[in-house]
Amino acid sequence: MALLTIEDLKKDYKTGKVITKALRGIDLEIAEGEFLSIAGPSGSGKTTLLNIIGCLDVPTSGTVSLNGTDLSDLKKKARAELRKDSIGFVFQSFNLIPVLTAFENVEIPLILLHWDKRKRKETVEQLLIDVGLKEYIHRRPLAMSGGQQQRVAIARALVKDPKLVLADEPTANLDSTTGMETLKLMKELNERKNTTFVFSTHDKMVMDFAHRLILLKDGKVSSDSKKGK
Repeated sequence: MALLTIEDLKKDYKTGKVITKALRGIDLEIAEGEFLSIAGPSGSGKTTLLNIIGCLDVPTSGTVSLNGTDLSDLKKKARAELRKDSIGFVFQSFNLIPVLTAFENVEIPLILLHWDKRKRKETVEQLLIDVGLKEYIHRRPLAMSGGQQQRVAIARALVKDPKLVLADEPTANLDSTTGMETLKLMKELNERKNTTFVFSTHDKMVMDFAHRLILLKDGKVSSDSKKGK
């Protein structure tokens, strides 16, 4: 059974009398445990597609189902609950809160899910150790390198054990060595936890590293290729 099923997905944006067709009929199935990239030129619809999958935007028409739940039927509050419970996000700009430590940044999703303090502490500390930040648990973002900040962001995305992690240009602000280390870390977590990772990217390194590459052009899927794990 597919984790994500997308059928005839369309998205229009209206600015005054001008209508921009960002997505023009996307059909996709994404299985649990996949590690895939969505690529294409600027304006191809990558970010729009990721935002709709992540319940940050709604389609003009068509359907997106996550684990059998039709996202297009959900009200705003229900979409927010689904994001909170089931979807992790990794952003190119890290989106860490600068006044909080690594531990506190990663802990936020669990506070929102009302986990008890002892369980939060054990879970957050173990995950920060897993991503190689044992010595940085109580350090704030500005005292870390870009790669270390991205590891905090990955830990935050994974701390609630989501079914799906959406990563928008996760290597864009990293040098090539740090970017590759970050990809290897996410692949290791993908294999260990069977978490589905979907990347939006311009980076050929990310495209080459993924096990499935979906290319968009003018709001449509122009190719969909897989390679062995």
